[in-house]
Amino acid sequence: MAVQQSKKSTSRRGMHRSHDFLTRPALAIEPTTGEVHLRHRVSPTGFYRGKKVVKDKTE
Repeated sequence: MAVQQSKKSTSRRGMHRSHDFLTRPALAIEPTTGEVHLRHRVSPTGFYRGKKVVKDKTE
C-alpha cells in the first residue's frame, strides 16, 4: 500500500487544485455581422453593439 512520505501543505494542496475552476472567456455575437468576439471588445470588422466604430483603410 502507498504511504505518503510527508504531509502536503495547504498551500501546495491549493496549488494542485488551482486549475479546477478555470472558465472559458465570455463571448458575444455581433448583431449586425453575426461574428463572435470577446465581450466589451470591438469585433474584427470594426463593429461594436451594432454600430461601425472603426473606419476601414478603404474609407
